[in-house]
Amino acid sequence: MTLLTAVMEKPLDPGYAAVARARAAGINTPTTLRRRLVVLVLAVLIGMGTVVATQALRAPQPAASSARTLIVEQIRERSATGEDLRTGNSELRDEIAELQSQALGDEDEAFLARTAELEAVVGTVPVQGPGLVITLEDSVRAAADEPGSEDERVQDFDLQVVANGLWASGAEAVAVNGHRLTSMTAIRSAGAAILVDLQPLVSPYRIEAIGDPESMRTAFARSSAQSHLTALSAAFSIPSSLTQEEHLRLPGAGYSSLRHAEVVDEA
Repeated sequence: MTLLTAVMEKPLDPGYAAVARARAAGINTPTTLRRRLVVLVLAVLIGMGTVVATQALRAPQPAASSARTLIVEQIRERSATGEDLRTGNSELRDEIAELQSQALGDEDEAFLARTAELEAVVGTVPVQGPGLVITLEDSVRAAADEPGSEDERVQDFDLQVVANGLWASGAEAVAVNGHRLTSMTAIRSAGAAILVDLQPLVSPYRIEAIGDPESMRTAFARSSAQSHLTALSAAFSIPSSLTQEEHLRLPGAGYSSLRHAEVVDEA
């Protein structure tokens, strides 16, 4: 209460009160050239210090940039290793398919044809044909790791929207950065990384879809996925492009785990 009383009764600082009394009495402290120079130098130093501090705060932290660069390099290395393993798996699948054809070719050709058709539909074997390619990448600021550019990175939701838009537009097969999408594939995020079928990806993101290019392009242009890409470009400076390709080859996703089986009644 004493402090509140003093503030209410004597709101003026004693120093200001002394200066006011001196001015009222006609006693003014002369302003010398030396004092003016001191004030000017102090003002310049304070201004320079403020500018330097602001630049230091806004500059990207070397430790954070180095850590992100290291993580990106590790992702690229692991992705290359995964690609080599997928290539090996594909070669083994081709060998198994050939052995299967040799074993059953003379006995049940209809069974082999039906198996090949189902494998293409579920995405376990490579497919090729014409289609569309949509590419998304982080903004220029996000690629340079500038502060405040976190929202200008491509998110897992963006890839989900584009992939679903391509399926709805008539795509027969879809892959993201070489990873084939099936009914069991998940597109999600883990921290700042985007995972497709548990494989980490980095920008740029190349989404390939096999199907009739003309009809797919027309349908996609009318879909909400195209509106989403336009909004990403306008609001977050995330660029995207759509091109038609005469020949695309999408890898297989590998064999899926058997989850359900039924006994076929023999005629």
